[in-house]
Amino acid sequence: MKGIWLENQQLQLRTDLSTPTPPEGEVLVKVLRAGICNTDLELLRGYYPYTGILGHEFVGVVAEGPENWVNQRVVGEINASCGDCRFCRRGEPTHCQNRTVLGIVNRHGAFADYLTLPIKNLHPVPDRVETNAATFTEPLAAALEIQEQVSITPEDRVLVVGDGKLGQLVAQSLALTGCDLLAIGRHREKLANLEAVGISVGFADDVKEGTFDRTVECTGNPQGFAIAARALRPRGTLVLKSTYAGQLTFDASTLVVNEITVIGSRCGPFDKALALLENHQIDINRLIQAEYPLSEGLEGFKLAQQKGVLKVLLNMEE
Repeated sequence: MKGIWLENQQLQLRTDLSTPTPPEGEVLVKVLRAGICNTDLELLRGYYPYTGILGHEFVGVVAEGPENWVNQRVVGEINASCGDCRFCRRGEPTHCQNRTVLGIVNRHGAFADYLTLPIKNLHPVPDRVETNAATFTEPLAAALEIQEQVSITPEDRVLVVGDGKLGQLVAQSLALTGCDLLAIGRHREKLANLEAVGISVGFADDVKEGTFDRTVECTGNPQGFAIAARALRPRGTLVLKSTYAGQLTFDASTLVVNEITVIGSRCGPFDKALALLENHQIDINRLIQAEYPLSEGLEGFKLAQQKGVLKVLLNMEE
């Protein structure tokens, strides 16, 4: 089996990997497509000590498992929970104390010919959703988690900071609420993608201090955090969607005086993401920068690491 292997912050394409055998309660999935995400790039930079096959944004076909699942096109939630810890018992499996995470924590990922996941993690992909679009289910679900955590209404002024892969999905999904939305970034060509679907865009200089009810930080850098924090009115809410490779410093006194709520936001609802994709409510095609066969996956990573690049897909069918 082929796979993109990370070890000691070095990537290699391996062709000697064993096809995994799914344990009880899991299935074997033949991967069709997988997307390179910022978390993969952060793992490559040493954000978290991981050795194994990278990748967690995928769509595939069940190759081995219960008869009703075999040959089904699926996507899968990335957190494999134990079902027994206090978080699992509270219905919060994404925070399971014993979880493994696809391509991130103690579980080989999707940049390979095959992967395994628990049956309970799977979601069938509707026929109307193209395979490339289905690859965006996981990051779109992460974008939708914001609306699971924070009430967004048409009366709210909302700022999205960052025009990258996740920022684009966050902005498109928030636009569906009818809120007064502004998305800012550094790249005119990427902001043009959002402008083309009717979203107001701009740059950091266009943000007036203390004028937004909600801000969403999607850059993963201190400058983005500072912009998002300054833009909030008193008692506003700052949502953090990015992981940070280094330490983040900020003015805690301002957060206290203005009674700002800061919320970390991670994985989200796959069913709602698939529904949006099925109804073509999210423009995915503008977000795909390039597609590489798995055998050229290292070249795909080189492109994905360049500034300004959107989604790079790996195609396991070629």
